[in-house]
Amino acid sequence: MKEPLSPPQAKRLIQDILANGEVVFSRHALSEMAKDDLTTVDCVNILRGGVVEPAEFENGSWRYRVRSQRIWVVVAFRSEKRLAIVTAWRSKQ
Repeated sequence: MKEPLSPPQAKRLIQDILANGEVVFSRHALSEMAKDDLTTVDCVNILRGGVVEPAEFENGSWRYRVRSQRIWVVVAFRSEKRLAIVTAWRSKQ
C-alpha cells in the first residue's frame, strides 16, 4: 500500500476494512474516548459515515482524520486489512 492515500481512497479502504478486516484501538484512543464519553461503536459509526480529510504525516505514519459534525476519529492503516484508531474526541462546540 502506497501512502498517502487521497481522501476518497482512504474512505474506500476504511469501508473495506470495516467489512472484511480488523479495527484496533490504541491505548491512547481508549483513554481519550473515555474522557469524552465515546464508545467503540461511536467511532466505528464515524468511520462508516464520516468525512475523510487529507492525510497528515505524524509520529512516523500517515494519519487520516475522519469527522462528523461533533466527533473526530484519527486512524492509521497498519495494512490493507487492518487499521488502528489512534485517537478520538468530541468537539466542545
